[in-house]
Amino acid sequence: MTMAMARISSGLQYPERFYAAASYVGFDGSTSPTKSLTSKFPKSTALLLYSLYQQASVGPCNIPEPSSWKIVEHSKWASWNQLGNMSSTEAMRLFVKILEEEDPGWYSRVSNSVAEPVIDVQMNYNSKVEPVIENGNTYPETKTISSENGSQVGTQDKDVVVEGFASVGVYDQWIAPPVSGQRPKARYEHGAAAVQDKLYIYGGNHNGRYLSDIHVLDLRRWTWSKIEAKTGDEPSTILDPCAGHSLIAWGNKLLSIAGHTKDPSESIQVKEFDLQRATWSTLKTYGKAPISRGGQSVSLVGNTLVIFGGQDAKRALLNDLHILDLETMTWDEIDAVGVPPFPRSDHAAAVHVERYLLIFGGGSHATCYNDLHVLDLQTMEWSRPTQQGEIPTPRAGHAGVTVGENWFIVGGGDNKSGASETVVLNMSTLAWSGVTSVQGRVPVASEGLSLVVSSYDGEDVLVSFGGYNGRYNNDVYVLKPSHKSTLQSKINENSIPDSVSAVPNATRDSEPESGAGQEGKIWEIAVDNAYPTKSKGDLLSVLKAERDELESSLGKERLHTLQLKQELADAESSNSDLYKELQSVRGQLAAEQSRCFKLEVEVAELGQKLQNFGTLQKELELLQRQKAASEQAAISARQRQSSGGVWGWLAGSPPGPDADDE
Repeated sequence: MTMAMARISSGLQYPERFYAAASYVGFDGSTSPTKSLTSKFPKSTALLLYSLYQQASVGPCNIPEPSSWKIVEHSKWASWNQLGNMSSTEAMRLFVKILEEEDPGWYSRVSNSVAEPVIDVQMNYNSKVEPVIENGNTYPETKTISSENGSQVGTQDKDVVVEGFASVGVYDQWIAPPVSGQRPKARYEHGAAAVQDKLYIYGGNHNGRYLSDIHVLDLRRWTWSKIEAKTGDEPSTILDPCAGHSLIAWGNKLLSIAGHTKDPSESIQVKEFDLQRATWSTLKTYGKAPISRGGQSVSLVGNTLVIFGGQDAKRALLNDLHILDLETMTWDEIDAVGVPPFPRSDHAAAVHVERYLLIFGGGSHATCYNDLHVLDLQTMEWSRPTQQGEIPTPRAGHAGVTVGENWFIVGGGDNKSGASETVVLNMSTLAWSGVTSVQGRVPVASEGLSLVVSSYDGEDVLVSFGGYNGRYNNDVYVLKPSHKSTLQSKINENSIPDSVSAVPNATRDSEPESGAGQEGKIWEIAVDNAYPTKSKGDLLSVLKAERDELESSLGKERLHTLQLKQELADAESSNSDLYKELQSVRGQLAAEQSRCFKLEVEVAELGQKLQNFGTLQKELELLQRQKAASEQAAISARQRQSSGGVWGWLAGSPPGPDADDE
């Protein structure tokens, strides 16, 4: 713990510490903040500090709820109101804690009376915000944040999200919600995935250091918390920190695929995080796994993962294609036909109608791309179609998500500057269009940021986190796509003649009224253009006939769908039986392998004994020969003794019976 942190922690229980902190950030001791806050704080942090100050100095919120169209005032009220009955002491403690996290040196600055630069954020309840009208929509006035050197850093958002996605009232604008809790360390090249109403963040890169922590953001409460994860089989083992990996939601689990590590393995590793038990485990895969890499794209298609490109541990760029079957955990390398994309990393990938894999952008060591490639996953053939509209600038490190047939691309850069525009590609027409743009060094104009899509009351909301744009970020931004993209999708799905297809495209630029009424007007124009010579009565008859025909076709399709579902159920049942049989065979094979191993051990032991037996036999033969020689020597000695020798001859002793033989 640093000395500054020790001083703050030891004094959290005293109101003087809180009022010193409140005075430092610009609160004048009244029930409302002054117009000045330090330029280091984003609006989300300033809003949270405001609500904690109100809770500590006034108590729970008991003022009437402002009108919802007064976005800033309503945001302040909601942020304060959601603190409930939190005690003033706890509010003081959290106020100082958040200030310490955002500005660790504040205490020394207060002690030395060092003034900080301030900005105007218009957060007083009594201040009146004049609205700005754009394309028929009314927004509150925006404020510009200044950096420490006085240059423009970015523009504050036109709305603030407070109580989940329901409070996002502005379409096609990036907004910083007032998050609370223990924020993750700033990072980029991390993994992110959304499961229900929660955003999970894993790993990443901070100042050249790889991370291994995992955090979760509750998207309804906008509260961060850190998950103390462990490995299931080996609790003492810590997973290697990594960056440039991919995080995929799979049921109630998260799959982390590939990524750069300090000590890279030879092949891609697949790790699984159980959301219920908060445990990590490394999955065993079969087949030839791809070489380890980072900066690849991983796309979920049905029950398979499609992995493309990336950069290996030796910084070699790749454009290979691999598929991992999640049911059998088997790798398969795909040798697709056609011209593949150039080797690259940090690109974006999307899947359209479960058949087409789209690859956009990415970079090599010296070049960034803005090309678009499509892989037909049925024929495994690459193609490079013609893009329509204003093609985005080359970029790498961007992020993308799909909403229906629309592919939203956010962030990225070209090694010189970050991409400030958010664009969308209609994957049916391959037409690009702009959504919005940010100014200055706003986190959504970063490289290595993450982007997920979540849903609330049937509406989709994009959520971005982190990134690097000259500094490492840990900010959260959200954007609600307008309904115009949904309308575009509906018109394209119905085979309207080419002469009519330009009508909805024109409405994208003119920003028409949203809702069913405007959609009905567009359809009236489309019908009039499609059937210019028919009267309304004849047209009604034609439409009824077409409706009956469509209903008949729909009935047939439903019947066919039921048949397919039944066939699918039968196939799944058969697959389940086959899987059980496979498991049984695997068990038998394991038992046979164990028995075979035991037999091999016994054979080896018998061979050793046989070899020892041969050695013993040779030793026996040698002993037998030695014994025979000894016996022969003994016989000869007895014979010499019986003959008397020389002394017997001198004495005249008669020779023995064998004297002639000698």
